[in-house]
Amino acid sequence: MKSKKKISCLIVDDELASQKVLKHFISEVPTLDLQAVCNNASEAFKHLQLNDKVDLLFLDINMPKQSGIDFYKSLINPPKVIFTTAYPQYAVEGFEVNAIDYLLKPISFERFLTAINKTISLLNTENDEQDFIILKENKALHKVFFNDIQFLEAFGDYVKVHTNSKTIVTHSTFSKLIDCLPGFFLRTHKSFSINLNKLSHLSGNQITIEKHSIPIGQTYKQTVLNALNL
Repeated sequence: MKSKKKISCLIVDDELASQKVLKHFISEVPTLDLQAVCNNASEAFKHLQLNDKVDLLFLDINMPKQSGIDFYKSLINPPKVIFTTAYPQYAVEGFEVNAIDYLLKPISFERFLTAINKTISLLNTENDEQDFIILKENKALHKVFFNDIQFLEAFGDYVKVHTNSKTIVTHSTFSKLIDCLPGFFLRTHKSFSINLNKLSHLSGNQITIEKHSIPIGQTYKQTVLNALNL
């Protein structure tokens, strides 16, 4: 499948340490294209005026002269936004302007990656595409196309993502990861979610995908039958 173009982004933060962390995280994700780093809302506004396309802002909330939230509210047709701040009391206000996510400093790379996968999922949905997800396994990043995933399996504090060619074990909660999946994935059990396009056989409380048997939990059985028009 043809991959989606890179996501152009802008850091808007008055703290040098936070800028460095975000720049490093962005450099680790090939999907992201950092256009510039701005120290305040005024610099960000000038950049947005001069550049046609910015897809995503990493926007600090507590900045001098103008807060990140006030700045974002002032924009016409604003880019998507992920708010960053050291102050959790701003979270509710951040989500009121439809922020994709809210990252509390100090930001971990795993939490950053969760926000990026939400962004990818949202942009793909808006463009009516099913594309890919970025998964971290140990110190490596994997770009995995949704169509290549057979099923996902909860594994303690990790998730096993079974693809056509390999299994990737990534550190994540099961619910967070499946929230990033497109509509052709279906949860069949508290610990399993399948790609409906890969289903080859259903019998009783078992689904077969190639050589794998995936259970159907009692709670999910009717949902599975409805999804298959049975």
